Amino acid sequence: MKKKIKKIIENHFDLRESVLTKTDSIKIAFDLIKDALDNNCKIIFCGNGGSAADSQHLAAEFVGRFVKERKSLPAISLTTDSSAITAIGNDYGFDRIFERQLDSIGHVGDVLVGISTSGNSLNIINAFKLASKKKIITISLTGNKGGLLKSISDLNINVDSSVTARIQEIHILIGHILCELVDDTY
Repeated sequence: MKKKIKKIIENHFDLRESVLTKTDSIKIAFDLIKDALDNNCKIIFCGNGGSAADSQHLAAEFVGRFVKERKSLPAISLTTDSSAITAIGNDYGFDRIFERQLDSIGHVGDVLVGISTSGNSLNIINAFKLASKKKIITISLTGNKGGLLKSISDLNINVDSSVTARIQEIHILIGHILCELVDDTY
């Protein structure tokens, strides 16, 4: 049991170390988010499962605050409206739950952050394709090799692992780094 625990922690530390190679991409992500906020645009998050929870968590950090007291910032997660999700899922299919919501609230200059451990979540891919048409900037946080999201994102930050739990741990670290940079700016 102790060996297993140690192995999990070591794997987490190895991936955490790999984030040091992502500092340029994280800085670019922050710059894109800052530009959107400075231009009165919003940050829109989406994800499935644990990534949906991270999506909600990060949006809440923008609207509320992360650590420092600052003004509320416009952010929303497309995973929070169960009525919209179930109605869209029922009427159009689960693959369109984020796309349809984005179509109604997304505008030029907004930033869409999609979180997907596989990089192949069709509902996020569909939202990113629409975002491109609407001139909404796209940032993806992915795992594995980045999946299709890697190639259709304006910016992709990939965690090179196939272990969902470890990928999610690093995604939330990256999300918290972005939140802290936002706190320092606003």
